[in-house]
Amino acid sequence: MEPKTQSERAYGMIRERILSGDFEPGLKLRVERLRESLDIGASPLREALSRLTSEGLVMLEGQRGFRVAPISLNALKDISRVRKLLEGEAVRLAVEAGDEAWEAAVVSAFYRLEKAEQRLQDGEADFAEVEQRNRAFHDAIVAGAQSPWLQRMRGLVYDQHERYRRLSKQHMGRMRDVQREHRAILDAVLARDVDAAVAASCRHIDNTVDGLVKLYAEGTPDLGRTTGKTEPAKV
Repeated sequence: MEPKTQSERAYGMIRERILSGDFEPGLKLRVERLRESLDIGASPLREALSRLTSEGLVMLEGQRGFRVAPISLNALKDISRVRKLLEGEAVRLAVEAGDEAWEAAVVSAFYRLEKAEQRLQDGEADFAEVEQRNRAFHDAIVAGAQSPWLQRMRGLVYDQHERYRRLSKQHMGRMRDVQREHRAILDAVLARDVDAAVAASCRHIDNTVDGLVKLYAEGTPDLGRTTGKTEPAKV
């Protein structure tokens, strides 16, 4: 569905570039530059940037304007702790309450994710497609939880965690068997094993943290790096 307003369009475009790492941590987001490159007016852009600020993806630095929020290992660990709390509770509620239609949706989302992951390994799919289907799989699971507020808060934290997860996948390559992790979650969910489903989901989150801590200790990537750029890297 196409965004209904220019503000929503700007929000979606900038948000995706931040989550993907195209707009790097610390990047200065000049409204005039964004207006030229995205072909969107200054007012909708400011609305979008303010919305992203409320979500923690952008920082407002007083009179100095907007900047992509930085990332760090300490922030990753904190975000991951909160995500496990929210994701674990959402998974628990979903497994307990989900019906057959919910099960079918989870299986379908897993199938689509598995196919995209295989195509990525074969060089026939891009990372963005896999990430979209990854989110669809996890969203399908927690959709069974009858708690709109829990799902809303979980979604906000998921966005924060996504920045690190994409970085993890880009740098870890084949060091991590993500497909196996997803299969373990699916099997536990379909078996209606609440404890196993929650544990598998939390391990999945922990593996992102553990992998990036290891990479950071080895000097790659520099999570705290600020690019120093004053305009969008790409549009």
